[in-house]
Amino acid sequence: MGNPGEGRVDSAATDILVRGSGAVGLAAALALARQGHSVALLGSLDKTARPAAPDIRAYALNRASVRLLSSFKVWEAIPAAARTPVQDMRIEGDDAAAVLEFSAWTAAAAELAWIVDAAALDDALREAVRFAPHVRSVERAVPAALTVLAEGKDSATRAAFGARMPRHAYGQRAIAARLVTSRPHAGLARQWFRSPDVLALLPMDQPQPDHGLALVWSLPDERAEVLLAMGDAAFEAELMQATAGAAGELKLASVRAAWPLALGRAEPLFGPGWVLVGDAAHVVHPLAGQGLNLGLADIAGLARVLAEREPWRPLSDPRLLARHARERAADTLAMGTVTDGLLQLFAHPSPWLKALRNRGLGLVNHLPPLKRALTRAALGR
Repeated sequence: MGNPGEGRVDSAATDILVRGSGAVGLAAALALARQGHSVALLGSLDKTARPAAPDIRAYALNRASVRLLSSFKVWEAIPAAARTPVQDMRIEGDDAAAVLEFSAWTAAAAELAWIVDAAALDDALREAVRFAPHVRSVERAVPAALTVLAEGKDSATRAAFGARMPRHAYGQRAIAARLVTSRPHAGLARQWFRSPDVLALLPMDQPQPDHGLALVWSLPDERAEVLLAMGDAAFEAELMQATAGAAGELKLASVRAAWPLALGRAEPLFGPGWVLVGDAAHVVHPLAGQGLNLGLADIAGLARVLAEREPWRPLSDPRLLARHARERAADTLAMGTVTDGLLQLFAHPSPWLKALRNRGLGLVNHLPPLKRALTRAALGR
């Protein structure tokens, strides 16, 4: 089918229309404009268009994502305090003796990942787009040879292109907040996998250098509602009980936000003259922190496929877009399967499964070759 919106505007045609001005959409505009394509970005670049509530999201970025952002000169533009390296990771199960640890030092890497303030990354991307010579911001859809849908999981136009994204709702919400801890974070990311919740504390140098943490706490809906309704002191007490004080005394340094969790993959992912990327194409549980990494890998893959296309093949050719979809299928399906499997394994209340998963964490921790393989996968190519 044709691109929705074509023929209803009087703007000049463009090579590529990117729908969506979040991190993935902005990265798409920059990556494709670097190839000399004229790009129209549908979405506001105005900071004042942000919601009134502060953005307390934090992204965990792997090496491949950082490499892509560096190619736009965006990574270096993010304030140092807004990007914190993860040097070590500690994962605990239901049993405090069930521990899995990763170290950048043993992996011969500078860091395992980076924790990045979402608002700071978005600002740096917007600024880069403003100065990109082949990108223009538009308020309405314009005719284009290729439309890249990067509108997020609640894409308003995905269905208009004939794509559906059935979702499996987990019956859980992720609670996010910023914390200050009495103990220096030392670049250590902590995660607790228990029945029925997954709690992550990610090192950040905001709002206080060496003492900031980003909280992502995934819980059943009913429990999440109770925690969200609590006052700050009561919520902090719950956090201290859940972490047993392992990360020091924890104090809220922001409002709390929450969103529902689900697993989903759009079908089809492309068609004549259009392609889905990022959360518009796939959503996974945040327990592995790979959501934005998958989206940025979509952009890197799409840019590579378009750059390598035959000179006579148009951007809208479905066979060209099929190459991109095939290349990305393995990674996105694998991540969805892994995160879903881990969630089901650790959420199950069965005593024998509890013993099995705790034993499994300890076993992996004592198998250096397997730990190295897992570390390489997490670092990204």
